[in-house]
Amino acid sequence: MKKNLLLALLWLGALRPAAAQLLQPKPAFTRADSLRGSLTSPLRTCYDLNYYHLDVKLDPAKRFISGTNLFRFTATQDFTRLQFDLFANLQVEKVLYKGKEVPFAREANAVFVTFPKAIAKGSRDEFTVQYSGNPTVAKKAPWDGGMVFTQDAAGKPWVATACQGTGASIWWPTKDQQADEVDSMLISVSVPTGLKDVSNGRLRKTTKLKGGYTRFDWAVRNPINNYDVALNVGDYQHFSDSYQGEKGPLTLDYWVLPENVAKAKAQFAANVKPMLKSMEHWFGPYPWYQDGYKLVDAPHLGMEHQSAVAYGNKYQNGYLGRDRSNTGWGSKWDFIIIHESGHEWFGNNITTQDIADMWVHESFTTYSEALFVESQFGKTAGQEYIHGQRRNIQNDGPIIGPYGVNQEGSGDMYDKGSALLNTLRTILNNDEKWRQTLRGLSSTFYHQTVTGQQVMDYLNRETGRDFTKVFDQYLRHASLPTLEVRFEDGKTLARWVSEVEKFDMPMRVRVKGGEYQFIKPTAKFAEVKELAGATRETLEVDTFNFYIGVLVD
Repeated sequence: MKKNLLLALLWLGALRPAAAQLLQPKPAFTRADSLRGSLTSPLRTCYDLNYYHLDVKLDPAKRFISGTNLFRFTATQDFTRLQFDLFANLQVEKVLYKGKEVPFAREANAVFVTFPKAIAKGSRDEFTVQYSGNPTVAKKAPWDGGMVFTQDAAGKPWVATACQGTGASIWWPTKDQQADEVDSMLISVSVPTGLKDVSNGRLRKTTKLKGGYTRFDWAVRNPINNYDVALNVGDYQHFSDSYQGEKGPLTLDYWVLPENVAKAKAQFAANVKPMLKSMEHWFGPYPWYQDGYKLVDAPHLGMEHQSAVAYGNKYQNGYLGRDRSNTGWGSKWDFIIIHESGHEWFGNNITTQDIADMWVHESFTTYSEALFVESQFGKTAGQEYIHGQRRNIQNDGPIIGPYGVNQEGSGDMYDKGSALLNTLRTILNNDEKWRQTLRGLSSTFYHQTVTGQQVMDYLNRETGRDFTKVFDQYLRHASLPTLEVRFEDGKTLARWVSEVEKFDMPMRVRVKGGEYQFIKPTAKFAEVKELAGATRETLEVDTFNFYIGVLVD
């Protein structure tokens, strides 16, 4: 009786969020949301970005930024007008085209430029935006976007950016969508002499300027999404190392505040190389050998800034000292180093075109934590870690968000998404094929932007299994699929209860004391011959590897 009650409660817990979801009002999106989130507006699709040169000057005392951004592009059609983006609290001073000012207009955070004559399809061209102002100050970075202004232990300025989701246009002019990445970029940041800027890529040059400023030029030789473009300003100290990876020697550069040097050397040594070995094993070579790998002290928890990962976990294991899985495994390594570095493969190497598909970034990266645990402590430990992460799942809404309005889905994209990927691995039941599938994902979409559907189609194709209905249930609905089992006339009957029509996920079951076997329930009750002789007391469903509801009548 106790077992039946427990299973019934599990079933109710799986379905309750769906009802709650129906009671929640749908968000009302505005024209500003569409201007920001649209991937199909001809004012955005008319030009394909090739290169940026972002050249800014930062005054930390006044919390003021000024400078220019050069847009170099290829026209995808004939046009005379285009859109770029910059938050309305920052002033566009002028737009220059072929050395002359051209007219522009603003609506919300979008800026529309009109050129004196048509730019022909296929031509390469450029324009420059000059801007200035006091950028939005983040209240709780990295969860809200903006710039962080604070001080180090010696009272010197310490400034950083974090803008994923909110948008890079919160601090610099850009085509603010993930679908169009520049092929390369130069980031020039001028700061008061005595401070340093650390940005993405490799430091090309340092130049002393008049007026007590120094400029740091950072060259990014690979494609980069604009929310990854980072500014980190402080009294940084530098030390370095190297790693012999799958593509040869990879430079490891660390930029930390003076008071953190000793702690950083110990913490980074303990985590970075094991992380790289694990990630390359599962996902293929580190994607940015040309630009190197960096960790940078940040005045916030952390962000996956490409080749310049922001670190703020206070040099301790776990997530600010705690284990998110509550299993003990998450306390043996530094969460921010592992998780944010995992984004170099998923989020940075493979970037979704719309943040509605952010689950591709976060599900795979959260799953990379478990694979790291597995690489260090064995498969059972990794599976236990994933199972423990369920405590964080809310089942409060679809993981895929609405498209075209710059809106992500439920935060369950992290832990529920990781559980989904582990479920696929369990169904496939071939760990080496699964590893090669993950590595192929990284190589197939190397340095590309994708849709979530492309990733789902790839997994279906490469595994040889059609997971379409599984993806639909876990990504497009809040509730869990529920396995309903009945015992009638000496037979064991089972079916799936799911919001997805004809849901057909294979499932592992056994009679207590026996071996697990795969069954293939459908939406209709059918006899499960593999469970011949089972009773309510001896039925065991693999809810350790499958995140589902179970109801036994």
